[in-house]
Order: sequence, then C-alpha cells, then structure tokens
Amino acid sequence: MDLRKIKKLIDLLEASNLSEIEIKEGEESVRLSRQTAGAISYALPPAPMMAAPAPVQGMASPVEAATGGSRPAESPSIPDGQMVRSPMVGTFYAAASPDKPAFVSVGQQVNKGDTLGIIEAMKMFNPIEAEVSGTVTAILVENGQPVEFDEPMFVIS
Repeated sequence: MDLRKIKKLIDLLEASNLSEIEIKEGEESVRLSRQTAGAISYALPPAPMMAAPAPVQGMASPVEAATGGSRPAESPSIPDGQMVRSPMVGTFYAAASPDKPAFVSVGQQVNKGDTLGIIEAMKMFNPIEAEVSGTVTAILVENGQPVEFDEPMFVIS
C-alpha cells in the first residue's frame, strides 16, 4: 500500500465522524483510529520510506480519494456479452477452497443462477451467480484478487 493511499485515508478519517478505519489489500493492512485528543494513530508493517506526493485535488468520492483516482477504464479487448459485475468490495475466489477446481472456466456453459465465484467481504463468503444463461467468454479477475464495487468480473454471451 503506498503512502498516497494512506495519506488520503488519514484525510478521510479527519474529515469524517468515524473513529476508526481498517483497510486490507492482500496481505497488507492499515488501521487508523482517532484518539481522544483528535490525533490519529496508525500501524503498518515496516516499509521503505518515500516522500509523500501532494494530495490529489477534486476527488468526487471516498473510493476515488482512497484509490488515487477513478476506476481504470475497461479494456477494449473485453468480448461482447452480458457483463457480470462485482456487487461489493472484497476478495474474489474462483473456487470454494484452494484444493477444489474453479467454479467456471472460459468456454463453459452456465445457466442463470449458477455460481461463478465467491467474494469474501468482512469474513462472509458471498456467491456470485450468473445473471443469464450462456457461455463464459471472459474471466476478468484472478483468484485472490481484491475487487471493487461494480468492477467487471465475467462476460457471458
């Protein structure tokens, strides 16, 4: 996690009524909490120190401010079809457990309601189901990858 994101999280905490924020990205985590005197403390694993860049002005939402900008533009190489998007922020898993096969693969036929993957959010595992019947033409996320709300995950045609 880079210092720009941490600085934006600190600014968000100072500007809000929240007393604590904890963010996890993969194996890295940051926890910010407001102390009674209004100071903010945070704990990070040791990391090389870098000069913090100037804060980005004009961020429209907390997500943009925390991530340093808007969502990346969708790749032009995404095939046509019904896009299945992430309904929440969390970690995507392609299989029920590491020793199990993936729920779906490219070229596989699926029916409406079939499980395509799982998103873990706040220690809850939420199945991602096919919204339409068809063939999986693209899988746009990798196993163990953090996903954002409304991020494209699958294409079914």
